[in-house]
Amino acid sequence: MNITDVGHLTSDADEGEDKMILAMRREGKSAQQIAEFYTKAFKNDIKKLNILPPDIWCKATEHIKEQIALIKKLEEKGYTYKISEGIYFDTSKLKDYGKLARLKKEDLQAGKRVDLGGKKSKTDFALWKFSPKDKKREMEWNSLWGTGFPGWHIECSAMSMKYLGEQFDIHTGGIDHIPVHHTNEIAQSESATGKKPWVKFWMHNEFLILGKDEKMAKSGNNFITLTTVEEKGFQALDYRYFCLGAIYRKPLMFSYEALEAAKVARKKLVEKVLELKNSKEKENKILQQKYLEEFTSFINDDLNTPKVLALVWEVLKEDKLSNSDRYSLLLKFDEVLGLNLKNVKKEKLDLPEEVIKLAEERMQARKNKDWKKSDLLREKINKLGYTVEDSKEGYEIIKT
Repeated sequence: MNITDVGHLTSDADEGEDKMILAMRREGKSAQQIAEFYTKAFKNDIKKLNILPPDIWCKATEHIKEQIALIKKLEEKGYTYKISEGIYFDTSKLKDYGKLARLKKEDLQAGKRVDLGGKKSKTDFALWKFSPKDKKREMEWNSLWGTGFPGWHIECSAMSMKYLGEQFDIHTGGIDHIPVHHTNEIAQSESATGKKPWVKFWMHNEFLILGKDEKMAKSGNNFITLTTVEEKGFQALDYRYFCLGAIYRKPLMFSYEALEAAKVARKKLVEKVLELKNSKEKENKILQQKYLEEFTSFINDDLNTPKVLALVWEVLKEDKLSNSDRYSLLLKFDEVLGLNLKNVKKEKLDLPEEVIKLAEERMQARKNKDWKKSDLLREKINKLGYTVEDSKEGYEIIKT
C-alpha cells in the first residue's frame, strides 16, 4: 500500500501547490509531522475496521531513487520533454492513451482557451516538478534534471513495480482516479516496460453519497470520519457491515438511519454466533460444502457482498444444518467478511444493584422450590427493563 506523502498538487492536472505544503501552513507542522499524523490515524482506523494491513507500507519520500530511475528510463525511450516547470510525459506518443477511461483522443487535445503553461498537450503530465528558484522547499531532492520533487503518478508506478514487478494482477482505487491518475500510471508504466497490460484487473469503488448526488469530500463541510460515527454510539464494525450491504462498484447512500439498521443486524448476528459457539452437535461436512460453494460463487461474482450477507442469514435459518454446522460456516464466511465473529464476547452489563439483588433473591427462591416467589421476582426484574435466563451454571441477566 502506497503512502504518497509528496507530489500531490491541488489539481490532478499538475496545477496549484502541493497539498502537503498547504497543510503545513494550515496546521503549523512540518510535512513529515503531517504525513506521520495522518498515516497513524489511517492505520488506526483500518485496524478498528478489521482490515488486514499490507505486507509492505511504502512511502513516496523513501523511494525517490526509484522514481528518478523510472523517469530516466522514460526519457531514454523518448517519452519525455522539458519545460520551465519540469519534466513532462508526452501523451502524443501513445495511440491508446486514455484506454482505461475510454477517453477519445480527439476530445483531449488542447483548445484555444486552455492555458497549457508550456505543455504540448493538456493531457501531458508532470514526472518531475522543479522547485521554485526564489525559495527553498521543505520537500525537494536533487536529480539529473535539477532540484525538485516527483509528480504524483510516477510515485505509484515506481513503488508498485519495485514490490510487485513490472506486471501484476490487481490495482484498486476510487472511480475518481480513472480519468487522470490511473490513466497516467498506465501510460508511463507500459511505456517504460514495454509490457501490456501493466495491470490485469482494475477494481474501482464508487463514492459514499451523503445526500442527493452529494459525495463526501474533505474540502467540504460534509466530511465524516470513523471517529464521527463512533462518537454517535456506533462501532467501526457496524460501518463495515453497512458497507458490505452494497456492491463496491455502486454508489452507497449514507445515513445514520441506515447505519443504525446495520448496527442492529450485526448485533443480532453476534448474538446468534454466541448462541452457537459452544455447540457440540455433529457436523455435516457435505451439506456445509454446498453452502461454501455458494458463498464462493457470490464472492467470485465481482465481490457480491449483498448476496453473501443474505446467505449468512439463510444459513442461520436452515433447519437441515446443526448449530455446529452453522457456527463453522459463519467462521469460514467471516474469513472474507471480516466481522471478527471468532472473537465476539458477551457484553458485560453495568447492572443496577436493585436488579442484581432481585436476581439473587429469585435464585434462592428457586433453590427453595418457591416457584410463586420466583415468578413474582422475575416480573419485577422485567419491569426494570431486564430479563433473567436460567442455565445449568445459574442464571444470566439480559437487558431487554
